[in-house]
Amino acid sequence: MNVTETIVVNDAATLERSDTVSRNAILAVSFGTVHTETRDKTIGAIEQTMREGFPGWEVRRALTSPTILRKLAAAGEPTANLWQALGQLREEGVSRVVCQSTYVVNGEEQEAMVREAEKCAHWFDQLVCGTPLLTSQEDLEAVARAIEAEFSGLSSEEALVLVGHGTRHSANTAYAALEYVFHDHGACNIFVGTVESYPGLSSVLRQVDRLKPQKVTIAPLMVVAGEHARNDMAGERHSWKAAFEERGYPVQAILKGLGEYPGIRAVYAAHARQAAEQLQ
Repeated sequence: MNVTETIVVNDAATLERSDTVSRNAILAVSFGTVHTETRDKTIGAIEQTMREGFPGWEVRRALTSPTILRKLAAAGEPTANLWQALGQLREEGVSRVVCQSTYVVNGEEQEAMVREAEKCAHWFDQLVCGTPLLTSQEDLEAVARAIEAEFSGLSSEEALVLVGHGTRHSANTAYAALEYVFHDHGACNIFVGTVESYPGLSSVLRQVDRLKPQKVTIAPLMVVAGEHARNDMAGERHSWKAAFEERGYPVQAILKGLGEYPGIRAVYAAHARQAAEQLQ
């Protein structure tokens, strides 16, 4: 877990704030979801873990999906985007900021966050961006262990299928790498697939068919159990659950986002800690 994007600024704006008390903040940056219950259990829980790990720091939220932001505003739950959240921190006199994403891989969303943060970096003495969940080999090991702990009761006669979002970005290889780590640990009945990329449903079906399990459990490899988990993964029709049932497997769908797992929250907190260590 040793990769961070660091932006350090010393300009006129910094000099003008030199007589103010230095204040630190963690800005937790998430794609978001309109489902309040899973948002509180996942994104909210990650943010709470950061509060506990950074006493005395401000911990704020920013969402990046324009569609979700519009829907939340229409529902009477206005939430700041990245630019708005950083602007609020600037107005409050915060001088050092860690932008910690809750993304799963280092894809387009992470890159967009870094670009947007860079535009606002001159507002602060220092701004650093922490890395997503699956960044290093250490991350892959930690995430595999956390998931294995959550499903410690899984028997050798059962298959666990983890369903991620997927991306066209080269970072999509992290999903296949994670499955390899599971198998290297001896958990050869855990499989990883993605809704929008590779490995897709057909690939995972073939792998599970070779195992011939007595039962299939599917769970999201996504921070929140949102629309993809509820519909694409666990929906009654045209879903991963339905596809396995058509094969004759008894299927249990678990709508539990990664943010609900303590071991996953610990990885995000460790990434924020490492990013904060870049601040001077």
